Amino acid sequence: MVSTDRVGDGVSSDPMSAAPHDAALDRLQRDADDLVAHGVRRVHVLAWRDLDDPDAGGSEVHADECERRWAEAGLEIVHRTSAAAGQPATADRNGYRVVRRGSRYSVFPRTIASELMGRMGRYDALIEVMNGVPFFSPVWCRRPRILFLHHVHGPMWDQILPGPLAAFGRALEARIAPPVYRRGWTATPSEATREELLELGFHPDRVVAIPNGTDPRFSPGGEKTAHPSIVAVARLAPVKRFGLLLDAVSAARDEVPDLTLTIVGDGPERAALAEQAARLGGGAWVEFAGRIDHEELVGVYRRSWIVASASLAEGWGLSLTEAGGCGTPAVATDIRGHRSSVVDGETGLLAAPDDLGDAIVRALTDHGLRARLGDAAERRVRSMTWDATAAGVLSVLHRAAVGPDGDG
Repeated sequence: MVSTDRVGDGVSSDPMSAAPHDAALDRLQRDADDLVAHGVRRVHVLAWRDLDDPDAGGSEVHADECERRWAEAGLEIVHRTSAAAGQPATADRNGYRVVRRGSRYSVFPRTIASELMGRMGRYDALIEVMNGVPFFSPVWCRRPRILFLHHVHGPMWDQILPGPLAAFGRALEARIAPPVYRRGWTATPSEATREELLELGFHPDRVVAIPNGTDPRFSPGGEKTAHPSIVAVARLAPVKRFGLLLDAVSAARDEVPDLTLTIVGDGPERAALAEQAARLGGGAWVEFAGRIDHEELVGVYRRSWIVASASLAEGWGLSLTEAGGCGTPAVATDIRGHRSSVVDGETGLLAAPDDLGDAIVRALTDHGLRARLGDAAERRVRSMTWDATAAGVLSVLHRAAVGPDGDG
């Protein structure tokens, strides 16, 4: 696969994108040991949500996969985030500490004040995970720090907030935050997001793209359904555009009348999507599976002929590579994040929104094409490990803390 780490001279040189399992862990351990030797043991991670939040998604999976490995390597990790329904204020998970304080919005000033006052104890380095709204850590943090940014929201703001607030969100992300962060180290999961950050003025020698990993449990097995079948996995939120997907699948049924769609996930759009499915006559071909556990999810990926996404914007597209690990190719909208998780024409098909239905028909009716795409997707995903991802992100923190060009 193509490497995406561009540091210093602008040459792609990410050895972790296809590094063997043991090599990635060895690199992670060396960096962790060196950080500790330089007095960097306690690391605070600031994020909007955590893995046990009812609204958790790919960003929270990414954080957990990295943090558990950093903790195993000897670092003391505290994940600071907002309160979540049904979850305690503090918890221990996979070797690291989770602290939940404040609402979805008050978490930002509360966390900043808490860190400045030392309420959570001393920390040696900080990782800020930005999900649209920044913690502005470069303004107040005087210790080694990096930013992790999954994607630029851009057009998503109109889906998330009403008019004036959406305009403020765009200004915050595109004009206010970049000058604050552009001189520091930034990590991101895709070359597509890296390109967007460079367009916003981030320094090219300080932005590193590190591909997301895929759990090895997502692997081929079992039998495909006897009839053409599609799975789509995501939070049922406006930005995922499940309504567009329902329309595309409904149109595809004119040529593939026995196809079915399984929608995995839950969220604020559930009722509206169920009504739309009913209007389309989807009672017999649409299943809303809700939230399911990992074992069930693997089974759904394995049984389905293709995985689909009509999302407006993504930093990566984790469900597409999870399905790819099961040998199930993707049909998705042609957006920047999907271009990183899907190689168009090789591991799946990317299409404009108006052409999504046609791409679905092509993937479902051309059996040779679908088999080639699935085989290539599975091979590509095998090179993407969470060990490599965790090692790659920690290496960026290592550069910031002790590297020759670091800020620390």
